Amino acid sequence: MIKLLELLVNGVSIGAVYALIALGFVIIYRATEVVNFAHASLVLVGGYITAVTHQHIGFWPALGLGIAGAAVLGAALEFLLIRRSKAENRHILAIATIGIDIVIIAQLTRMIGADVLAMGDPWQNQVVRIGEVSIAQTRIAAFVIAALVLTGFVLAFKYTSWGLSMRAAAEDDETASLMGVRLGRVSMSAWAVAGGLAALAALFLTVFPTPGLDRATSLAAIKAFPAAIIGGLDSTNGALAGGLIVGLTESLVTGYQGDLTFLGRGLGEVAPFIVMVAILLIRPTGLFGVKETARV
Repeated sequence: MIKLLELLVNGVSIGAVYALIALGFVIIYRATEVVNFAHASLVLVGGYITAVTHQHIGFWPALGLGIAGAAVLGAALEFLLIRRSKAENRHILAIATIGIDIVIIAQLTRMIGADVLAMGDPWQNQVVRIGEVSIAQTRIAAFVIAALVLTGFVLAFKYTSWGLSMRAAAEDDETASLMGVRLGRVSMSAWAVAGGLAALAALFLTVFPTPGLDRATSLAAIKAFPAAIIGGLDSTNGALAGGLIVGLTESLVTGYQGDLTFLGRGLGEVAPFIVMVAILLIRPTGLFGVKETARV
């Protein structure tokens, strides 16, 4: 029972981090209708900036610098790729992001080499005990900060002019433009916000119990992609639900791997993708995705 509780707590915590990354996918898709496959590179860029600067300027300024750096990179990708492209088919832009992702990750992988970079977080490897349940402080911090950020974003999305502009652009960009919405500004801000969220998620993907930032960090970020698909690429609430489903699935399957050896090793790594496929067979638009209708 204690093991189950610990796995559930860890699953919810890491699921909140996956939700941050999944929300980045959703924001960009809603603003530009492009699936950004370069999102993992934004995660790695934000984490790398934080890791290499924290010893010089301190942890919190370094984290802010990492978030700002990933946000600027996201905005730059929007300006150079989305705004300059003449491709009307959004699938072409999505494919282009795959190439960008490969280039950025290859460069960062070369810079990181075989090192494992510490993030310099203030929680280190401290553990909190609640009864018989042991929880890493980093897991608690991840859940609290992710919950605050997600709540702030949802409120901004519903009650600010920026959120209203983004919702209008997502519904009908031509009508929104005629109503005075500056689509370029909305699109760039969406990519910047997604980059900032990716950098924040990178912190909690690479702190204790993970040893630190290394070349495989971008692979961990890819696990958030099923979260966005499960929830629905056009749903902010779906990003949260998908993140929690992926986090809990990964935590429980990995925790009980010993009882599932007949299914092979490393099942926890692929379980979120299996869940994604199963849900897509039932609901092709995801749990909270809106089914498009065509007028004939």
